Amino acid sequence: MIENDIRRIATFNRTALICAAAAMTLAGCNLTAEEKAAAAAKRAAPTAVVMPATKGEAVEGGLMKSPDGYPNFGAPLTAANVQMSDEQAAELQHQLTALAARRKAGTISEAEYQAKVTEMRRLAAEHGAQTLSEISK
Repeated sequence: MIENDIRRIATFNRTALICAAAAMTLAGCNLTAEEKAAAAAKRAAPTAVVMPATKGEAVEGGLMKSPDGYPNFGAPLTAANVQMSDEQAAELQHQLTALAARRKAGTISEAEYQAKVTEMRRLAAEHGAQTLSEISK
């Protein structure tokens, strides 16, 4: 009889512990509106930050180097270059669409079209080197 009482008490204690653990687990799942907003802000994609250029010479890769030659990751990074604006992108898209439409309609010859394409490819190839030389000055 004593063994039965001990088993009942042990079963009761085990059940009470399981219920208490379940209650604490479920209570931890309830977040306030502020906590939900803070958690959503942590999961959101970071916004881009462009730092002003620092004093000193530009270094390869944009990383400052300490006197012993190792990279210094503590210095703020700067943007590589100014990005194309939406207006510039729209204008370029308009030009390319017009060129394709003229080619399709036959108002421009294949030679003129290829000359324009070659000019744009040359500009793309030279513009990068030209811009790099201006940045490194």
